[in-house]
Amino acid sequence: MLANRKILLCVSGGIAVYKAVALVSKLSQAGASVKVIMTESARQFVQPLSFQVMSRNDVYFDTFDEKDSSVIAHIDLADWADLILVAPATANVIGKLANGIGDDMVTTTLLAATAPIWMAPAMNVHMYDHPAVKRNIQQLHEDGVRFIEPSEGFLACGYVGKGRLEEPEKITALVSDFFATPEPLAGKKVVVTAGPTRERIDPVRFLTNFSSGKMGYAMAQAAAEMGAETVLISGPVSLPVPSGVTRIFVESAEEMLESVKRHFDDSDMVIKTAAVADYRPMTVHQQKMKKQEGGSTIELERTVDILHYLGEQKTHQLLIGFAAETNDVAKYAKDKLQRKNADYIIANDVSEAQAGFESDTNRVTVYGKDGFEQSFEMMPKAELARKLLEMIHEQEERHDR
Repeated sequence: MLANRKILLCVSGGIAVYKAVALVSKLSQAGASVKVIMTESARQFVQPLSFQVMSRNDVYFDTFDEKDSSVIAHIDLADWADLILVAPATANVIGKLANGIGDDMVTTTLLAATAPIWMAPAMNVHMYDHPAVKRNIQQLHEDGVRFIEPSEGFLACGYVGKGRLEEPEKITALVSDFFATPEPLAGKKVVVTAGPTRERIDPVRFLTNFSSGKMGYAMAQAAAEMGAETVLISGPVSLPVPSGVTRIFVESAEEMLESVKRHFDDSDMVIKTAAVADYRPMTVHQQKMKKQEGGSTIELERTVDILHYLGEQKTHQLLIGFAAETNDVAKYAKDKLQRKNADYIIANDVSEAQAGFESDTNRVTVYGKDGFEQSFEMMPKAELARKLLEMIHEQEERHDR
């Protein structure tokens, strides 16, 4: 399964180190070439010889111990790897990498790496739940590091909870799946817009909508997993950054437009899932508006229609829009496809149960030029996003042939 794949395993200190020995065995049996770097703490639990026997390669732990004088060891190892696993990943090594600290061979190698980095945390349940650890994990998510979530069970410290290193068999299966999965969008740049926008009325009030950003974030995650360089331009939402995705936060429709413009020329695909405000207040008050007797009127003006603008400007880009409707879904989606010069419109009825803005599932129909139409049944948004991108990729491949 992993023939000719080069896996660099970074082992940090914790009782779960014994599982890392088994992980080397499983990866080697699957055909991978494995090299191991250990922290000083890890060597307190298991001797390097155990990893050397299982990997049939030298084990590294001293930054200044250059086994081959023709190369710099930590740079050479970083360049050698197809994938870097940190297992177990302690709170210490997570914190160091999140803050750019390189004070041993593991951390200096990680800082020099260009290959994908996966971390498999293992620690006490309360440590894993500590705000500082959560912040560091979030930062690494934003930096493109992927995490293999720890499992729940009896911990060495005596607690029962989340913190156990995932089993070697499961980690090996995940690695195998990663290398087996084709990357049809490799070499492509995909820009995704997601979430709502906010149009300020005064310092404490704004106009917005119910968009949660979940569909857009799922599309960005799927694009990254399919190999694309993915830029996610997000309105205000409370969702974690998808692994391997560059997120840009914006607030207003104007800010979203300007951000999209900056990335549009060199993009290959733009996916407009964001629910952008159609109107904004003509006057934004600098002080909080006070209540008055009787009614009040706020005069509104149109915002720039971003999808329409991109449809006029596109040259080589594939333009995909979303249509969130409450009635006559097909009619409005087909009209939007033509008026905005999009390549595909993905439409759904947001009034349907389990398919609205804040749900975790969705049911959509895709409309394309030349009468193309395909429906997808209700499913989790993460699964749907992958199916949508695979379908669009296949359609474009047919057009090119």
